[in-house]
Amino acid sequence: MLRSRFDAWVCAAVLAMFAMGNALAQTYPSKTIRILTGPAASGSDIVARLIAQEMAAPIGQPIIVENRAGILAVEAAAKAPPDAYTLLVYGSVVWMEPLLRANVAWDPVKDLTPITLAARSPNVLVVTPSLPVNSVTELIALAKSKPGELSYMSSGSGTTAQLAAELFKSMAGGLDIVHVPYKGAAPGMIDLMSGRVHLAFVVAASVVNQVKTGKLKALAVTSAQPSALAPGLPTMSASGLPGYESELIIGAFAPAKTPAALIGRLHREMVQVLALPAVKDKLLSTGTEVVASSPEQLLAAGQADMARWGKVIKELGIKSD
Repeated sequence: MLRSRFDAWVCAAVLAMFAMGNALAQTYPSKTIRILTGPAASGSDIVARLIAQEMAAPIGQPIIVENRAGILAVEAAAKAPPDAYTLLVYGSVVWMEPLLRANVAWDPVKDLTPITLAARSPNVLVVTPSLPVNSVTELIALAKSKPGELSYMSSGSGTTAQLAAELFKSMAGGLDIVHVPYKGAAPGMIDLMSGRVHLAFVVAASVVNQVKTGKLKALAVTSAQPSALAPGLPTMSASGLPGYESELIIGAFAPAKTPAALIGRLHREMVQVLALPAVKDKLLSTGTEVVASSPEQLLAAGQADMARWGKVIKELGIKSD
């Protein structure tokens, strides 16, 4: 008798929770929503502003985008009330920074709830035009024949460019290629084109013109599958390094414990926005491909990144600048 009463109580409680969640979803939103993101004109900022611009009308409330430097946007989102009025659109820094810094103020799994993997942007492996190689296998052979003589540039320690290069070195059998970190990508690109450094893993959109004009040679794209952002280029995986993958992924998140009904509403609205041809075209022009995944796929992508890069970071003792 007691057991049946307890089961009935549990069933009633669950039904009440579902009813409350549905009621929340029907009345949400009743005020302005804010999306926290990275610096202005960054990949995550562009995605956030497109979502805000296209989602405001169908959701019925203003959506503002707030730019915050460094890790401040993630910290603020992780500490925000779980009412879906503060959201986060950011790249891999969400799960990479805890691997690169001690005492980061958030746990990417415990403190944030995934909404959708919005977009991704692979890198392209480029070399200075004077380097006598035209494929990844030729580059590996040259590096093995000249240990310590080749160098790669990045825009700083702990960046995706460094991690992509270090993964390449490791998977190619422990190549001895020297890392040359720069304060920003622009001076590094100048030295790469002039031959002062020899190779780099860079955002595809940033080197389209240089490749077309012969100022750089592109060897491969770092995505698991061929990319529309680098037409005609083979993947690293198909170029002698099976399983190689390195992409910047941009996701949308809410604070942990945000009701599932609200996450479902936000997911539906964001996926509809990301499916718009104008949004896809705009992102493609900035070097980013739309994904529009389920919340579970975003979580899985983040966990895969943490596993892949955690090993590289730990082995090399890489720290963020």
